[in-house]
Amino acid sequence: MQQEELVTMILLAVLFVCFISSYSASVKGHTTGLFLNNDRLYKLTYSAEVFLDRGKGKLQDSVGYRLSSSVDVVLLWRNPDGDDDQLIQITIKDVRVESVNQQRGEKSIFKGKNPPEILGKKNLEVLQRPVLLHLVHGKIKEFYSYQNEPVAIQNLKRGLASLFQTQLSSGTANEVDISGDCKVTYQAHQDKVIKTKALDTCKIARSGFTIPNQVLGVSSKASSATTYKIEDSFVVAVLAEETHSFGLNFLQTISGKIVSKQKLELKTTEAGPRLVSGKQAAAVVKAVDSKFTALPIAGQVFQSACRRCPSLLEHWQSVRTHLQPANLSQAEAVRNFLAFVQHLRTAKKEEILQVLKTENKEVLPQLVDAVTSAQTPDSLEAILDFLDFKSDRSVILQERFLYACGFASHPNEELLRALISKFKGSFGSNDIRETVMIVIGALVRKLCQNEGCKLKAVVEAKKLILRGLEKTENKKDLTMYLLALKNALLPEGIPLLLKSAETGEGPVSHLAITALQRYDVPFITDEVKKTLNRIYHQNRKIHEKTVRTTAAAVILNNNPSYMEVKNILLSIGELPKEMNKYMLALVQDILRFEMPASKMVRRVLKEMVAHNYDRFSGTGSSSAYTGYIQRKAHSASTYSLDILYSGSGILRRSNLNIFQYIGKAGLHGSQVVIEAQGLEALIAATPDEGEENLDSYAGMSAILFDVQLRPVTFFNGYSDLMSKMLSASGDPVSVVKGLVLLIDHSQELQLQSGLKANIEVQGGLAIDISGAMEFSLWYRESKTRVKNRVTMVINGDITVDSSFVKAGLETSAETEVGLEFVSTVQFSQYPFLVCMQMDKDAAPFRQSETKYERLSTGRGYVSRRRKEHLVAGCEFPLHQENSEMCKVVFAPQPEGSSSGWF
Repeated sequence: MQQEELVTMILLAVLFVCFISSYSASVKGHTTGLFLNNDRLYKLTYSAEVFLDRGKGKLQDSVGYRLSSSVDVVLLWRNPDGDDDQLIQITIKDVRVESVNQQRGEKSIFKGKNPPEILGKKNLEVLQRPVLLHLVHGKIKEFYSYQNEPVAIQNLKRGLASLFQTQLSSGTANEVDISGDCKVTYQAHQDKVIKTKALDTCKIARSGFTIPNQVLGVSSKASSATTYKIEDSFVVAVLAEETHSFGLNFLQTISGKIVSKQKLELKTTEAGPRLVSGKQAAAVVKAVDSKFTALPIAGQVFQSACRRCPSLLEHWQSVRTHLQPANLSQAEAVRNFLAFVQHLRTAKKEEILQVLKTENKEVLPQLVDAVTSAQTPDSLEAILDFLDFKSDRSVILQERFLYACGFASHPNEELLRALISKFKGSFGSNDIRETVMIVIGALVRKLCQNEGCKLKAVVEAKKLILRGLEKTENKKDLTMYLLALKNALLPEGIPLLLKSAETGEGPVSHLAITALQRYDVPFITDEVKKTLNRIYHQNRKIHEKTVRTTAAAVILNNNPSYMEVKNILLSIGELPKEMNKYMLALVQDILRFEMPASKMVRRVLKEMVAHNYDRFSGTGSSSAYTGYIQRKAHSASTYSLDILYSGSGILRRSNLNIFQYIGKAGLHGSQVVIEAQGLEALIAATPDEGEENLDSYAGMSAILFDVQLRPVTFFNGYSDLMSKMLSASGDPVSVVKGLVLLIDHSQELQLQSGLKANIEVQGGLAIDISGAMEFSLWYRESKTRVKNRVTMVINGDITVDSSFVKAGLETSAETEVGLEFVSTVQFSQYPFLVCMQMDKDAAPFRQSETKYERLSTGRGYVSRRRKEHLVAGCEFPLHQENSEMCKVVFAPQPEGSSSGWF
């Protein structure tokens, strides 16, 4: 009985294995690739179509076009030693081109046009020339066509030929076809095969670049699936669909989608030519037509000729009016800036120099912004030839060039090498020398983010920064190298930062700690926090308030331990009055905003020794506050404002930050810090402990889009202060002004149908950040102003080009935003009155969408949509104490009161 059961089980198992193998491992019949019968002509129909849209609408609302034809396929040769070695001929006939949108009717660009008029007679002739395909085990070994054919037309034939590459059994392999060398997965069923191509694995030479920062970056998805319906080891039908979609991470309305489809159907078979005899496929090819040449099956690069396009100089003459300084606050200026940058990327050095040399002083700074933002070898050579760093006459142009380098979207080693070379030379302005080094630091970080840390120029730049920081004894140079390291964020520079932080003078120490503040959490180790704790608690030397409070902020923002939090909380109540108030506000802000350290702070506050009324009831005017500008499910914008005063009511530091977050990725959009010291003599006040001998100083420092800029000095020294107070006009001092290419994504795609697609996303800014400090000894009042004025334009552009017809989708968004921070201090009484205001102006937000189809002959179809709305202005909320103080500072004057002398 047991033997019978065993035999039965074995039989069942064998039958199961046979069933599975026949059903799912391969298609019934031939098991490697397609198999063509001898002496037969296979007549098929073929279509390749492409749709472009935002990805949300119906395909019928898209723009695009369809190429359809008949296809003849014959077997020319089969290897006498193996059935799976075949040479086939593919010929396209009866070509037609039409719109994918059948509702277009009379508006169709193809209406009344025959194929020779659409494609051109030569292109049509080339498209209908046959190609040969050498298949071994179903895979393409060689692709044969004629040399010197238009690449775009040849790619269409490659797209059709690639459909004949398949295998009839399940499995994963690497294949080379029109898309390049790609990983593909086959799933074989009884009468069909599904091929899935992992497009992100395809290796093919294509130009393109993007921004490493995810907040400003573009997310894209791609998929490809081809279904083969098989009968007698040959295709009855093939349906291929490929999709590419993209979206700007922080503004989802800038998006687009490409859907490319191919369809191949067998109609009939009839008698065909007899096989050509021969042992080698290559010899047979020569016998068929000696002009056939083996060419790569992977798609080749081509550029459509630009007809009636203006020269660079002509383009510049048409846009220069919009780039006049008075017009930079308008979106039109940024739109023209972006368009000109695109033109510059195709221009030669001589053309660029010609434009630079013919321009006047008013518009030259904007032209320098554009040339530098182009980021091509020709534009770099041109601008370096044009600027003379040994002269102090063109300091503004040199500075604009350097900041454009610092904001570069995809810098290369050549740019860094050029700046290193300039730094080793002589300068007409020391400010420019410092800016060169600061920008070198920014480029090092960007190249390292793009896996370029081991490039020779990057290694040299690292050594330049670290050795300079280690060996220099000049205070200005020390500050310069610290600012460079603050941009580069080299892990190996942390020990040098700690040394400067603990042993340096006040400004140097403070700068070193603000550099540490920019490092990611993993780099702020226990060893780093030990040093910062010593600084905050003054274990080894007396430090200024600005230094101590910044050290505490770094500790609290980087996984503080229980004892670190406890010791900081215990220090509150023992500190100088305004520092005490600041630290209290900092802790309360952590709790209110639910920052990462809030859990640990709450845990420590359960101890009565740390949490009592006496410790947390301190008075003062210093403050720290964080809030949301905007908050959505996947993104958030935050602002933070902290202000530290001296005991006499004079501003010591104001710090305004704006951050943008997408998921876990963040961008430090802007930081404006105004610092002042040694001003107590103005109001005959007593300086705080440890700050008795500070020189009179006020200045401003800024970070813009993760790049630290060179600080600006309002005045330095008592005599400089008095001269500027007596001659003050109240005009703000500009920290940074110019045009910035902020978002820059370019991607060239080879569609498997043979068409070429391009995705371009550019975002530009016209930005003006300025600040001012105003004093009135008569009214015993001071004001600090920081103005941010930004005009932004973002363009997204998808095109699919066949050389004879092009379809495109353009999306854009633009806005003009103003943000102002004003701090008013009245020190005519004590406690002095402080009012902080942060206002955002009402801002227009405009969006547009343009879809088009255009023949190379010029005939086109265009559809446009546009909408606009006004985003209301607002005053950002700060803490309640500030609101109450502002009511007192700006209390309405009683009726009948006189503001005159009598």
